[in-house]
Amino acid sequence: MTTSPSPGLYVHIPFCSAICPYCDFAVTTGGSERRGRFIEALLAEIGRDRGSALDGWDPFDTVYLGGGTPSALPVDELGRLTAEIGRRLPLADRPVISMEANPEDVTSQTVAGWAQLGVDRLSLGIQSFDAVELAFLGRRHDPAQAVRAVELSLASGLTVSLDLIYGLPEQSPPAWQRNLERAVELEPHHISCYQLTVEPGTAFARRSRRGEWNAPGEDDLAELFFRTHEFLATAGYPAYEVSNFARGPRSQCGHNRKYWEGARYLGLGPSAHSFDGRSRWWNHSAEPVWRSVVEAGGNPEADRETLSLEARALEFVMLGLRTPCGLDLGKLDGFEPEDVLRRNQRVLARAADEGLLSVEGERLVPTLGGMARADAIARSIELRRSRGFGGC
Repeated sequence: MTTSPSPGLYVHIPFCSAICPYCDFAVTTGGSERRGRFIEALLAEIGRDRGSALDGWDPFDTVYLGGGTPSALPVDELGRLTAEIGRRLPLADRPVISMEANPEDVTSQTVAGWAQLGVDRLSLGIQSFDAVELAFLGRRHDPAQAVRAVELSLASGLTVSLDLIYGLPEQSPPAWQRNLERAVELEPHHISCYQLTVEPGTAFARRSRRGEWNAPGEDDLAELFFRTHEFLATAGYPAYEVSNFARGPRSQCGHNRKYWEGARYLGLGPSAHSFDGRSRWWNHSAEPVWRSVVEAGGNPEADRETLSLEARALEFVMLGLRTPCGLDLGKLDGFEPEDVLRRNQRVLARAADEGLLSVEGERLVPTLGGMARADAIARSIELRRSRGFGGC
């Protein structure tokens, strides 16, 4: 699993004004005092001595401010974070800085402030352009605010991405189509479309247990999935990953591509994950626990795992099959492409007969249906080591 030469940096900012009923991320609420303590702890983590942990790493060429809601922090506080990152961590000459934002936080002043900090790319949590759907999802903005946020962000010169959610209870294909059409009319650079899922521990999970949830059936979800890809491709936003669509290669999210392509990345903040090509580790997820460890001068790492060659290969295959270009078996360290193809001849032939993928030399290329079933296909492929470990 050959890694990208340049790693990415992720910074998790957990604060939200309220917790959305579908959200299972490491997020929390809190006033200015708690957020101030968080900022000081995050500055301390940024400057923490990591010893030889980053030896051999090239400078970070992408920085992603996620959450939570990074846009909920004042611009000057975000400026303290980005300045400290530039002082303490190795950055490329011109790293691409991405930031998540909620529409209600977008004003001409905040957008201008973010741009001055060096933010290049804004990911807006629109989720829907329908007022009833927004209320159901627990969002704090209305459709007019969503449109205004997109317009202001585009006018600032930033690369703009919109997040949308489909698969709401009783959501009809025409209703979802209207969301897609409104998104395309605004001409963002990038659109992400995620299927709503009921995650354990969320408010939606509790409603589901009470029988208040009328989830769409598999056929309905499949129709929404295929409609999304077909419409956006026709509108000039072809998919480059199963949930992500861009107007062209330059509009794709370079930071997220690192995750899909097996690159190294460092995560800072509560719940943030890191990967060095062989091992993965993650911070304490609860903000108070993470903060108390950092304030005491400790390492906020909660746990780590060293991935076997087979586990890394399985991840590489799963992620590759979520992209229309598929995966090059020649990049599987420790595996001969010919051996993988021979061992899986029947599995791959069956997948091809079902219209899920094609074998093009040493590359497995999924169809749209194959991308939708990437995890299942990957788990059906036998990956047995056939040569020595090839490094990262």
